[in-house]
Order: sequence, then structure tokens, then C-alpha cells
Amino acid sequence: MKKILILGSTGSIGTNALELIRNNKDKYRVIGLSGNKNIELLEKQIKEFKPEYICVGSKEDKQILEKKYCNIKFYSGDFGLAEIAREAVYDIILTAVSGAIGIDATIEAIKREKRIALANKETMVSAGSYINRLLTKYKKAEIIPVDSEHSALFQSLQGFKKENIKRLIITASGGTFRGKKIQELKEVSVEQALKHPNWSMGKKITVDSSTLVNKGLEIIEAHELFGISYDNIDVLVHPQSVVHSMIEYVDGSIISQMGVPDMKTPILYSFSYPEKEFNNSIKFTDFKKYSNLTFEEVDRETFKGIDLAYRAGRIGQTMPTVLNAANEIAVELFLNKEIKFLDIYVIIEKAMNEHKILNLDGEDALDIIKKVDSEIRNKVREEWGR
Repeated sequence: MKKILILGSTGSIGTNALELIRNNKDKYRVIGLSGNKNIELLEKQIKEFKPEYICVGSKEDKQILEKKYCNIKFYSGDFGLAEIAREAVYDIILTAVSGAIGIDATIEAIKREKRIALANKETMVSAGSYINRLLTKYKKAEIIPVDSEHSALFQSLQGFKKENIKRLIITASGGTFRGKKIQELKEVSVEQALKHPNWSMGKKITVDSSTLVNKGLEIIEAHELFGISYDNIDVLVHPQSVVHSMIEYVDGSIISQMGVPDMKTPILYSFSYPEKEFNNSIKFTDFKKYSNLTFEEVDRETFKGIDLAYRAGRIGQTMPTVLNAANEIAVELFLNKEIKFLDIYVIIEKAMNEHKILNLDGEDALDIIKKVDSEIRNKVREEWGR
């Protein structure tokens, strides 16, 4: 029986993972959970799955829960995520927290040579080169991507050699505002941005999908995960979200991974790899319901997130950290209705233009990443927050 530690258990990825485990309790045991502020849901999960380790967002919630569940080891805050990853007894850690706070937990899991089911794309975006160096040192550690696009690429690579790849093709739904032009996006509301046509996700990633910054982050993550040049990574809009991504090989063949727009399949594969496993909660594709599967070019003039990410990725070093940090705070400000939708691009571009690039080739790379991340966040809040 595999012991699973889930960071971000109250979010969409975490709840989907728990549903999978609920249906396969003979194969998986929940050993630990983390939730930020949704304590009501976290308590329901505690009562059902009886974990041994829990991390919450605040010390106050930690103190309250400790009195109620004396047989559980509790942690709190961003440092708590790293501590639980360092101390808990598990086989697989699912990192499904949003933002750069997931980096330290991933690092701790690598040092313990565990399997990381990675649903936190910011880890590879902000610290990909550092993470890859660690993986060469701790050789038994492995990262299995959970993002539907990267899981699709990972699955499409099985049995083939990296040198036979011509290009990676990452698909995008197009987000909430597919087909809109810049003029039409000037006054869009938070509520409009959160109405994704295909996927049920958290607020931050849904806004990222609407700006296509999410797809930009995925380009950088794909580069770091698979070691493929940015010149050989493309994006296509695929509104039906059935083809989750594709790999074109040097002989002209294309291998794709397809399925319903549901995160359970990639989550399950990250648990069961290298095997495929049935689960009662998995939905199966009925192609009779799809009269057309279509593909379109990305409107990069309107949705600038793609080109900003290519630029940050090609520059490398600390620039992807800047892109990610500026975007996280910009989305936070937009969700709080402190800035307009298109200001997200302005904030990211301004932060990138003003940043003095720092080298990440030394042993102090992680300290530099954290410092840059913190500085960019503070600067954006000071300049744009109300």
C-alpha cells in the first residue's frame, strides 16, 4: 500500500486525488494533508482519511486543531509545508498548492528521494534549473507531472527516445476569453474571468488560463521537465480540451494523449506509474459527443502571456522567477479588484524590463531565487496595490 502525502488537499487537485484514493483504499493510504484556510473541509478530510500529519496556513488554526486531534502531528505556514515534506513518512507527495510556496516541499522530497507528483508548475518555472541539479544528485527521486498537458507529454514519451523528438505541442483551451480582442478585454470583470468553459479549477489558475499566462508557464515547465529547446515547443488552441498535448517525432508521426477534461487521469497516473490503473471515478471519452476536434493558432497580440513566457524562458536565470512572482501578485490584485484585467500583462512586462538578471549557477541559487521572488512580490504590491 502506497502512503500518499497531499499538499493542497482542499483545492481542486487535492479533492480529486482524495476521490481517487477513496475508491482504491486497498492500494493507497493518506498519510498527511495540508490545507490553507478551508478548515471546515480539511476537518472532514481528517475524519474520513485519518492522516498522521497535517499542515495548515496559520498558527491559530494549528493551535485549535491540535486540541481536537491529539494523535496528529501539526505544522503551519509556508515553512510547515517544507517541514511536513521533510518529516512525514510517505512514498508519494502530491504538491498541489498554488504558487511558489511549493518549492521548498519539493526540494525536501527530492532530498529524501521520493516520488513527487507535481501539480505545482511554479516549482519548475521559478527553480527549474536548481531542481534539475538536485535530481542529478538524488537519483532515486522522480518527478511525475500532474498538469494535464505535461502528463500528456510524459505519457506520449513512453517508449521513445528524447533525441527522436522534433517538437512538443502543448494544447490550450483558449481560456474564458478565446476569440476576444484587446479592446473587448479592457473592462472585463473578475466574475467573467472565472467562467472557464471546460475546466473546474481554483481562482488563480483560472485567471492564468484566461490571460494564457498559464500556458506560458507550462512552456517553461515543459522545457525544464523534458529538456527540450524553446524553439521546439509550440502551443495550439484546442477548444474541446480532448487532446491534452502532443509530441511530433522526427519521422513525422505525432503521439498524443487524449481524454475528457478531468484531472483525475493524470493524478492517478502519477500514483500508479509505470502502470495504468482503473478507478471507478474516472470518466471515459465518448467520441460520438464530439463532432469536431479543432485546432487554432494562439492570438499572441491579444494574449501576451505566451510571448512573455518565451522571453523569460530564453533569458533564463532569474527571469522566469520574475515572471512568475509578478504574475502571482498581479492575479491576486485583479481578484481583489485593485487592478484591471489587462494590467496583469503590464505588471509582468514592467517587472521583467526593470529586473537585473542574476546568475543561478552557484550553490546559492535557491537563496537568490527566494530573494528575487520576495522582492518582486513586494515591489508589485507597493506599486499597484490600493
